[in-house]
Amino acid sequence: MAQKSLYDRLGGYEGVAAFANDLLPRLQGDSQLGRFWQNRGSDGIAREKQLLIDFLCANAGGPLYYTGRDMKTSHIGMKISQSDWSIFLDHAGATMKALAVPQQECDDVGAFVTSLKDDIIEA
Repeated sequence: MAQKSLYDRLGGYEGVAAFANDLLPRLQGDSQLGRFWQNRGSDGIAREKQLLIDFLCANAGGPLYYTGRDMKTSHIGMKISQSDWSIFLDHAGATMKALAVPQQECDDVGAFVTSLKDDIIEA
């Protein structure tokens, strides 16, 4: 029997949405990372959250199609530093812990996110 996709192991759309719903307020409320959401309207933030959910679902093997830009284009000019990246990873880990994501899935998500690092860090 084939192993279930990461999408399925994370709880499908609801599981990925729960991750985004927990993670984004952590990032927005962070004293260093909050600057990325300053001066953003609620509609823009809601769109960004939906794009994050779609991106994660599509890349975890789910049935969604991601219509957003690639990670390099999305993050260019934001001057995201190694320090920003480390704080993001800490918040993502705290979110997975809060949601009781099993270790194998945490490792798989971590490996995927790490594969995006060079397209996101700029400064």
